Amino acid sequence: MAQPSSSQGQLVRSLGLFSAFILTVSSVIGSGVYKKVAPMASELHSADLVLMAWILAGLITLCGALSNAEVAGLLADSGGEFVYFRKLYNRFFAFLFGWTTFTVIRSAAVASIAYVFSQSFNALVPLPVLPAEWATISIGGVFTPFDNFGVKVLTVVLIMALSYNNYIGLKFGEGLSKAVLIIVVFSIAMIVILGLTIGGGSLETFQTPSINFQPRSWLSASFIQSMFAALLGAFWAYEGWSATGYIGGEIKNPNRNLPLALVSGVMFVMVVYLCINFTYLYILPVDQIIASKTSQNTIAAVAVVRHFLGEQGAFFIAILILLTTFGCTNTTLLGPPRLYYAMAKEGMFFKAASYIHPRYNTPSKAIWIQAVWSSILVFSGSFDQLTDMLIFAAFIFYGATTLGVFVLRYKMPDVPRPYKAWGYPVVPAIFILFCIALIVVTLIGKPREALIGLALMCSGLPFYWYWSRQEKKQA
Repeated sequence: MAQPSSSQGQLVRSLGLFSAFILTVSSVIGSGVYKKVAPMASELHSADLVLMAWILAGLITLCGALSNAEVAGLLADSGGEFVYFRKLYNRFFAFLFGWTTFTVIRSAAVASIAYVFSQSFNALVPLPVLPAEWATISIGGVFTPFDNFGVKVLTVVLIMALSYNNYIGLKFGEGLSKAVLIIVVFSIAMIVILGLTIGGGSLETFQTPSINFQPRSWLSASFIQSMFAALLGAFWAYEGWSATGYIGGEIKNPNRNLPLALVSGVMFVMVVYLCINFTYLYILPVDQIIASKTSQNTIAAVAVVRHFLGEQGAFFIAILILLTTFGCTNTTLLGPPRLYYAMAKEGMFFKAASYIHPRYNTPSKAIWIQAVWSSILVFSGSFDQLTDMLIFAAFIFYGATTLGVFVLRYKMPDVPRPYKAWGYPVVPAIFILFCIALIVVTLIGKPREALIGLALMCSGLPFYWYWSRQEKKQA
């Protein structure tokens, strides 16, 4: 097992309940609240079905948070699910989760959120693009590294700048997230109020489907596939709620505060998402929402606000998206290096990641490892490809964490629990079944994204074999 140097620092429990709540919410509210309504509408072609998808995704996410909170409260420590899985299952499954988080889930989340920041910046100040002969170059017919090149370069610059911000201290990053989140929530509330009062919308938009809408039975294979494809978009908007578990070792009284932060944070985000997406669909007909998806750097929320506040409104929301994605990128970068640090201490990740900076008390080298890989992912594909890939991978492990509720109830029946999963055993069982369904439907409906995610997950197997051999030699 890798041992940290005696000259390095250590993680400090400095965050209270409110700070953990803020980090949960700011880890979630990012690009999806502005952008995902358009691809969801293009799948379902009906405003009321889109809103139903948001509600369903929120309820399913809440089921996951209610279940995850029991495990987090019992096993709270830096590293989140990596720590849980090592105790629940075995060393190999814990490694598989950690490696997938590094290669797919969290790094792709960082790349995706920062990408929308750059798209919004591009709406204000057009960024340079490469000639068409360069932009159309693809690798294996899947990756297009030079497409939208200016946006991608700015995305990498943002990732590196915010990685440095987290490198110099957790409290500074937490303070930045708190300030940005307050501005964002207030601004979203203003958009909702203005949109519902002077936006010129009507409830009739919910009764007017797209011209491409085709009535289907709710039990038909085509409807189920379309609904799950839309849910992938909604789940991306909710993605990040479990990331607070990564900093369990830096939260005061984590067995109580961590589960409370998870559940209250997800419930708050649900309210925000339902209000803002109801406003979008109230103001613009679904076909106009869908049209915003056809342009590479057009964001649905900008189209909606431009509709009732003109170019000044579009400028305002572009600034708001910059702030939101800036804050969410910062928070998303903050947590995972603590996971890589925990893995490295166990001899299951690059040894350098176990280093804690003696001055800043942060896993500084793990932060830069994540920054480099996230930057590589920026050039690998489009926003929607990255998000669908990471949601597929994430739900494999969300289901495994929830299964842990049953495992711990069996293995540790008498251990005091700071929080017990509400609705046990029904709520955890529903969430597990949904995870299985989403994985299967994604494999069928979006095989490219699913297979890329699986390939990156399995890419860690040679590393696991090598690190395990090294540990045996040192034993």
